Order: sequence, then C-alpha cells, then structure tokens
Amino acid sequence: MTTPARKVLETTIPSARSIPFEAVLQGQTPMIFKGLARAWPLVRAGLESPRAAMDYLQANDGGGRLLAYVGQPEIKGRFFYDDSRTAMNFRAERAALSDILQRIEAGFDQADAPSLYIGSTDLDACFPGLAAENDLGLDVETFGPQPPLASIWIGNRTVAAAHYDMSNNIAVCAVGHRRFTLFPPDQVANLYPGPLEPTPGGQVVSLVDFDAPDFDRHPRFRDALAAAQVADLEPGDVLVYPALWWHQVEALDPFNVLVNYWWNAAPAFMDTPMNTLLHGLLSLRDRPDFEKQGWKALFDYYLFGPADQAGAHLPEAARGALGPMDLPKARRLRAALLDRLNR
Repeated sequence: MTTPARKVLETTIPSARSIPFEAVLQGQTPMIFKGLARAWPLVRAGLESPRAAMDYLQANDGGGRLLAYVGQPEIKGRFFYDDSRTAMNFRAERAALSDILQRIEAGFDQADAPSLYIGSTDLDACFPGLAAENDLGLDVETFGPQPPLASIWIGNRTVAAAHYDMSNNIAVCAVGHRRFTLFPPDQVANLYPGPLEPTPGGQVVSLVDFDAPDFDRHPRFRDALAAAQVADLEPGDVLVYPALWWHQVEALDPFNVLVNYWWNAAPAFMDTPMNTLLHGLLSLRDRPDFEKQGWKALFDYYLFGPADQAGAHLPEAARGALGPMDLPKARRLRAALLDRLNR
C-alpha cells in the first residue's frame, strides 16, 4: 500500500492531564503525544529487551488462562476471513500467559512463525498490579459517568484489519512499534465493510487488503486513502482518537504490547446505537426511496438535530421521551420497544 501522506498531529505535553480531549473529540482530530508513557516500567523493560518485557508481564500475571488468537504463517499476521468470508483464517484458544510468551519467543528467529496475539484483555482482572505501576495519571472526572476500560494487547507481528469502535480511545504503545492508519467515519463506503457477522474481532472490518489493494474491486479505496492519516508510534507514545474512526493497527516488531483505554461519555442507561442500526435494517432499508427520505427528515428532526429541539415547544410535563433522558424514562421506552418487537 502507498502510505497516506498525511500524518497524525504530534505534540508533547507535560502530563496526561494536559491532553486536549475537547480538541480531539469535538474537532475530530486524532493526536499523538510523544513519549507521554516513556517512564512506565513496562515501556522501560521493553526498551531493554523483549525478554525483559516478557519477564515484567509474567511478574504481574494473574494466573488465569487467557484468550489467544493463532494464525498459520501464510496469513502473514493479518487476522481476517477465509476466502468464503463466512469463517476466520485463525483459531481461538485458551492458554496460560507463560505458554503464549514462550511460543512468541520461539518464533523470534523464524521467518515463517505463526501469528499470535492476546487481544483486548482486561488489565485489572488479568494483570493485577500492572495498572497501578503503569498509570497515565488520567483525571477520571474527564470521562463522564463511567471510568475508562483498560485493556492490554500482546503479540508478535500482527495486523488488525481496519474497523471502528463505538468508544473513544487512548492507545499507549508500550512495547515495540505500531502503525495506526486512521480514517474519519465518513469514509465508511470507501472502505468496503465486510459482513455484520461473523467478524474477526466483534466489529465490522474493511475487506480491503491494505498491503495489496485491488483497485478494480475496491476503486473507492483511493478516496479513502486520500482522507487517511497515519500514526507511527514508538514505545511510550500515546495516540488519542475519537469513536467511530476506522483504524487498521499493525504491530511491527517480533514482540509488541499495547495498553488502551476505551471510554464514552454516554450514561449507562443508553443503548448502543448499533441496535438502532440493526432495527433500521429490519424496518427502513428496503422501503421505497420516497419513504426513506421522509423518515430521514424525521430522524434529522428527532435524533440528529439539537437534543432539545423536538420538545422545546411542548410544556415540560408533556415532553415525555422528548425531554432529557434518564434511567426511568429509558426503562419505560425500552419496555415499550420490547412490547412492539415481540409482536
């Protein structure tokens, strides 16, 4: 793939409390904070050697069997579909951390080593003590009603196909080097999303092979590349980007560790918008175009305009679900929806 020319904005700040979250999220501007986690013990161990990083992880191992993903050498680290697009080109298994690390280390000198990674593993549950020793010092009040979910990713040279997450992300490159190729949400059609299910990791992924794009099959991918941004991360660098941005993630060294923090400011009682999308497939997609345009106007009015727009002209007592949402209203609305769906 021709690397997109546009680089993610890089800067340095004195501490994580100086991260300009408003600029990143409201401005839809991913940012790299160079060396922000350089003092982490995990980062320092990785700079010493892969073995030192592995020893550090094992010293913090909670002892459980972790979910690992294993691919044969021929997938070249790209965890994806098989040719049918109905099954994966890798397998999942449970194993002890020590076993996984030994297998990764055994492949250091092999040009055709199997691809192997532990993905999205709860940091506190599986690596007790590690989070306290490797702490960004984030101001938790910044993140709304729920604290960020901290996860760890461990593996060799792997590629996570371009996908989006429904939460904002703080990604800490702890060991090894990583490349994120980022696309704004409006590039969805140009990325040729795959099936809604099954998916390689729980989210829809782009079907384009970034290393060898087939522009005859995926011609609009040229437009996606023109809108892309690349983040090349060194150990200790921190990347922050908004929810719903598509991102391909490449782990570039024989041993790599990423720690990330997902967060979303939405209250816990709110449903995931993916449920709305799925219900839209059921109720809207195949209607005549003139009807869909009418529903689009209604959605713009009730959902995508200002939150108080639809109820502003009504007496407060008459607003119901058109007024500010809270837990009791959410429960009543959910019950009404379930009653309608179970017809």
